[in-house]
Amino acid sequence: MSANSLPEGAAVWHSLEVDKALELLDSNADSGLTPQEIQQRLQKYGPNELEESAGRSAWEILLDQFKNIMLLMLIGVALISGFLDLMALREGRLKPGEVPFKDTIAILAIVILNGILGYVQESRAEKALAALKKMTSPLVRVIRDTRLVEIAAKELVPGDVMLLEAGMQIAADGRLIEQSNLQVRESALTGEAEAVNKQASLKLLEETSLGDRLNVVYQGTEVVQGRAKVLVTNTGMTTELGKIAAMLQAVESEPTPLQQRMTQLGNVLVTGSLILVAIVVVGGVIKDGGFKNIQELLEVSLSMAVAVVPEGLPAVITVTLALGTQRMVRQNALIRKLPAVETLGSVTTICSDKTGTLTQNKMVVQSVSTNNKTFRVIGEGYAPTGDFQLDGQKISLEDSPEISALSVACAICNDSVLQKEQGEWAILGDPTEGALLTLAGKAGIEKDQWNSKLPRVAEFPFSSERKRMSVISQVEGVATGDASSRGIDPAIAGFLQSESYLMFTKGSPELTLARSAQIHLGNHSVPLTEEQRQKILAENDLMASKGLRVLGFAYKPLAEIPPEGSDEASEQGLVWLGLVGMLDAPRPEVRAAVQECRDAGIRPVMITGDHQLTARAIATDLGIAQEGDRVLTGQELQRMTDQELEQNVDLVSIYARVSPEHKLRIVQALQRRGRFVAMTGDGVNDAPALKQADIGIAMGITGTDVSKEASDMVLLDDNFATIVSATKEGRVVYTNIRRFIKYILGSNIGEVLTIAAAPLIGLGGVPLTPLQILWMNLVTDGLPALALAVEPPEPDVMQRPPFSPRESIFARGLGSYMIRIGIIFAIITIALMWWAYQHTHAAGYQGDPETWKTMVFTTLCIAQMGHAIAIRSNNRLTIEMNPFSNIFVLAAVVVTTILQLMLVYVPPLRDFFGTHYLNMQELGVCIGFSALMFVWIEAEKIFLRIMGKKAV
Repeated sequence: MSANSLPEGAAVWHSLEVDKALELLDSNADSGLTPQEIQQRLQKYGPNELEESAGRSAWEILLDQFKNIMLLMLIGVALISGFLDLMALREGRLKPGEVPFKDTIAILAIVILNGILGYVQESRAEKALAALKKMTSPLVRVIRDTRLVEIAAKELVPGDVMLLEAGMQIAADGRLIEQSNLQVRESALTGEAEAVNKQASLKLLEETSLGDRLNVVYQGTEVVQGRAKVLVTNTGMTTELGKIAAMLQAVESEPTPLQQRMTQLGNVLVTGSLILVAIVVVGGVIKDGGFKNIQELLEVSLSMAVAVVPEGLPAVITVTLALGTQRMVRQNALIRKLPAVETLGSVTTICSDKTGTLTQNKMVVQSVSTNNKTFRVIGEGYAPTGDFQLDGQKISLEDSPEISALSVACAICNDSVLQKEQGEWAILGDPTEGALLTLAGKAGIEKDQWNSKLPRVAEFPFSSERKRMSVISQVEGVATGDASSRGIDPAIAGFLQSESYLMFTKGSPELTLARSAQIHLGNHSVPLTEEQRQKILAENDLMASKGLRVLGFAYKPLAEIPPEGSDEASEQGLVWLGLVGMLDAPRPEVRAAVQECRDAGIRPVMITGDHQLTARAIATDLGIAQEGDRVLTGQELQRMTDQELEQNVDLVSIYARVSPEHKLRIVQALQRRGRFVAMTGDGVNDAPALKQADIGIAMGITGTDVSKEASDMVLLDDNFATIVSATKEGRVVYTNIRRFIKYILGSNIGEVLTIAAAPLIGLGGVPLTPLQILWMNLVTDGLPALALAVEPPEPDVMQRPPFSPRESIFARGLGSYMIRIGIIFAIITIALMWWAYQHTHAAGYQGDPETWKTMVFTTLCIAQMGHAIAIRSNNRLTIEMNPFSNIFVLAAVVVTTILQLMLVYVPPLRDFFGTHYLNMQELGVCIGFSALMFVWIEAEKIFLRIMGKKAV
């Protein structure tokens, strides 16, 4: 096969022998590619770079803001108002001191402000791909034309022979040709912190999952130790990293529930407004018998159109979401996209990565087995404090000296360092070895102290072929009789014997046990029987079935330092010490967080690249899954069609050994089932699923830049429990948004009906100008609405199922409330309007006959203040509530009332807004009618309470 017909993707290379891979790519392991071949392949495959698809430009985003149907109607209103003012200016119909085009200017200013707010929310540049590009290595060493050269990573082509060593970032996907003690950290792709031991000689099954492909390496991963020669198989967008970039770009951003509800709201309001305008115009024409009052009808229509659009609503929602983000930051949740605040409240399923999210990303020893006894190890994290328990009872180390002997082996056969940094214990080195140091510390064994007693003089390093390592320590002059003179615990002195050197070995339990001939019991060793051997293997299987990573330990006294390369001969006739089982322990607070999720009707799901046994153990421990629940692996998922996955997705709570495209498919399947999905993650592999999910939640500490840029929210403390707090805040925000929408639109409906009624009942003239309506919608509505946005949470906010993200904005009685209250609002105001009109047109009235309009304006504004106070609760009377539990409502009512009175009694404001002076009698009548709004809402609560008791 020629290079022009390469196998597609990396899924095939791990299943090929090295020679076959070289043949397919027409390459040579010793000489590499010729310059001519390199040029041909660069032309065919392009540079080794991630390609970026074109997104929306800044102008396109800005123009999209003005496609909102409510803004389009306001623009039309502004143009018609400007035309009417122009005609009045040309005909000289303007009143003295009246400013032309002020309504037009005010409306257009609101339109522009709302457009800018929307642009700011949507114009965040997509940086996930840029973060992916940072993960590609800038320089790489390759063999080309028999020479070793260093080239830019973007010049790599399939067939190149690449050389790797510790500390390098891998620049392309490739098949290992040869390796020496190679360990690669693939956490960016798999999410697992443990470095992977690679082996070139393996030939794997084609369906082997990404985390188990031990004979290939991937772009963006890091060489931890060792060296290797690699055949480059995939570059650019065909690498695993490139596939993730392609998935990121393919994921379409869906509008959030709040955005969908606001679109629905706008459509209903504009449609309703146009219908009402048509009724008023047609009714006016029929009533007048022609078009002689068409200008007045147009003015009424303009006022109604302005009244129906809640101009202040976008700003109030934006500020409410911003306040929610500030509260969340204080709880360690950083919101990157404002709508995500409310969206959190609708989450029904949380898909969570395991490592670092549900777990501490710290290996912790859970069990120790020695002398045919299995001890449970108690303690958190890397802190070297804890107890050993047998059958639930704490034991004394004096009664189990084998634990002390095993702990010495854990400390000596170890290359990591346990240290305390800023009050917290941390590991410098491999997490597995760190867990062993912590275990030794719990047994009172300190590495530094024992390194001075048993200094290292030689070692047989770990390799993936040997699956073990050994350390040779000097024991000069130490014999059984004088061990105490060296300060060595007599219980441990038994395995020192009289030789000058001691070898400690750790590694695969099966391989280490196979090389053991004796077993350490108490403070001496005895021959290892076949029965004991079988019991040890059975305990190893039991630990592994619980998801523990198990290591076996042994020792051997030596008369001299073994020569280099004699590991096979030296590591025979060992004395078995015991088994150590460790696990990346769950975060202690996650169990409670998972339970709270369940109480709130949210289903947690674990999606991990780790082994299924480990995943099951963690998920069962945390309450995510029940004993015996099915674990779906990446291989099984790969064989499923999308329809089969959709049928199973509600039944599976644990997904193990999954790859990036699997995570994306799981989230999409859940969404097709109608679930509202939050996805947590920290690796590059999580980014497409984070972007696809309704809420993408990245880890702030362990998370990659890619995952953060693809997410809606970042957990600053990497704490799963923070998601619960954020979800609660999301529910509170949505409840408060519904509260102030009820407040704003109930008032707006009252305004529209009042304006429409004026010409129909023959009062003549429009009671409210567009500028006055804008004042009500922005100030009289806006300030109390903002105060209602910070109403404290209800007690049962996390004891109920999430509200459907697809429910209408008018669901659960909100629509009927707005219409009902709007009608009551209108009836009260129309009654006041009729009285005021008769009052100001009565014989002997000293004021301006147009004063009735100011009375209508004032009544509407002050009535809204009573509405704001009463709407704080749906069922509790205002007198039953603590007025200071939301001091902002009281402040907003006082400030807004003062501002409204200033429009009536401050001459410059009175002239600008076209209001008239009200005497005390007129103001008193306005306040009296306004108070009826508050009385009505409170009476409704009493009525509903009585009806509820009767129903009970």
